[in-house]
Amino acid sequence: MPPTLASLVHHSALKLTVRAGADRLDVPVRWAHVSELADPVPYMEGGELLLITALKLDAEDPETMRRYVKRLVGAGVVGLGFAVGVNYADIPKAVVEAAEQEGLPLLEVPRRTPFLAISKAVSAAIAADQYRAVTAGFAAQRELTRQALSDGPEGLLAALASQVDGWAALYDASGAVVATAPEWAGRRAARLTADVERLRERPAPASAVVGAGGGADDGERDRVELHSLGTGRRPRAALAVGTAATLGTAERYALHSAIALLTLTTERSRSLQAAEQRIGAAVLRMLLAGEPDHARAVAGGLYGELLDAPYRIVVAESASPPAGATAPEEARAVSRPTAGALVAADTNGDPLGGLTECLESAAARAGEAVLVVPEGERLVVLAVDGGAAVGACEEFAAALEGARAEVRGRAADASVPSAGSSGSSGSPGSSGFSGASGAGGSAGDEDELVVGMSGPAGPIAAAAAYKQAEQALSVARRRGRVLVGHEQLAAGSVVPLLADDAVRAFADGLLRPLYAHDATGRGDLVASLRAWLSRHGQWDAAAADLGVHRHTLRYRMRRVEEILGRSLDDPDVRMELWLALKTTAAVGE
Repeated sequence: MPPTLASLVHHSALKLTVRAGADRLDVPVRWAHVSELADPVPYMEGGELLLITALKLDAEDPETMRRYVKRLVGAGVVGLGFAVGVNYADIPKAVVEAAEQEGLPLLEVPRRTPFLAISKAVSAAIAADQYRAVTAGFAAQRELTRQALSDGPEGLLAALASQVDGWAALYDASGAVVATAPEWAGRRAARLTADVERLRERPAPASAVVGAGGGADDGERDRVELHSLGTGRRPRAALAVGTAATLGTAERYALHSAIALLTLTTERSRSLQAAEQRIGAAVLRMLLAGEPDHARAVAGGLYGELLDAPYRIVVAESASPPAGATAPEEARAVSRPTAGALVAADTNGDPLGGLTECLESAAARAGEAVLVVPEGERLVVLAVDGGAAVGACEEFAAALEGARAEVRGRAADASVPSAGSSGSSGSPGSSGFSGASGAGGSAGDEDELVVGMSGPAGPIAAAAAYKQAEQALSVARRRGRVLVGHEQLAAGSVVPLLADDAVRAFADGLLRPLYAHDATGRGDLVASLRAWLSRHGQWDAAAADLGVHRHTLRYRMRRVEEILGRSLDDPDVRMELWLALKTTAAVGE
């Protein structure tokens, strides 16, 4: 402990006597300072024991001493030492009364005790306290290291909680609680998720002090320190330490040691990470080449049973903005999904990195293996079918999709439609996937994510699963979606897959002569063709739909053949015309 007034009073060599403020002697003393100035306050920092002989003070004047003592208390002086036998044979009554009135401890210093002896005693006690703190810190560091090596982060947290006489919690990159010590601290740690998210938004290393670790049901409110863990741009984890009071020097040493050790356990070296990525890339190449046995041999136990269990392949791409370009505010907002369980939060303009952290954190919490292979602006992932990583990927995409919709909605509300803009091929109402050709390339989407996910696959079907993921990725890009699963392609319609500029141009070119004919008012060939094709060439049913005689419909179909120069007896022609009609109808809806 640091020196206190009580410890100085009990110091046998100093012979100090308490004349006032005996109930406040437990206050720590930061230093002993000698000053005979009438106003020493400008030279005080707080926590000092002021030593005087009243050489320049009218110590017998009550009003003067009240003002003097009051200013000392306001400056944070913790005690006043008055030397007797120098200028005054005894401490004047005005000094004693002023000290009692202001609650300032007053110590009588005998003539035979020099001020230097008091200063030395305070200095020696401070040095001894610092030495004890350093020694305790080294001991704590050894204990924390031993626990980290033997029991991992959980043992380290238990040792840290014991060292600081409080509790400790470890959070992963998504802000979820990984471990706590003691176990009862789990509820308190869970309340800090929002604070951990805010901490992640700051450059590492970052720290914050909050006071929300306790609650009404706990009967107290802790002082909680949050510290980010990791050396990269985005923290990989966070540490919370809750105590009843501010940490002392020894506890601070223990905390910093724990931060260093946890950083080592949560942040792999770049060389090790690069080596694992090379192994993962080699394993993936072998799987895609139809060599699962060789892939298992190379992977060893690195990916557990992932290569033998049903898995899915995820392919993700990010279209990065040009070098030096600054994404608009809408794009930056879109890049920061904050969905409840996902909390993979701030992607910092790096959606692939955010997705990687999301998948790896979810897999780590669930104790499942995941294979992540970065390839420049592309990411290939093998994840357990139905596992936590697949679920986290879907949650991440849903959050990002919602953020995009919100941003685009705000942009639409703020914009003023220009004359003649309706009916364009990129109009917001077209077929539920409007602007498919531009959805992924708008100014606000330059750094957005596009993800394709395969269906479940076995160990020998990696190549087929990869092709499925590629197909789903292509569809997601066309539709302006974040994530498309391969099952969605089989369950949906083929028409939306054709809704891009090339197909629309083909449809417009094919049907333009018919639309030109109808524009002259000489018939309704387009509607007649649509009705006839929808009724599979049944004349009576199609004519009834149109409200015309079947001979009229037959005449119109001959005119269609004449104008287009194609025979409706050809099934390929009928198929092309039907798809063209569906495409143009989707644009016009």
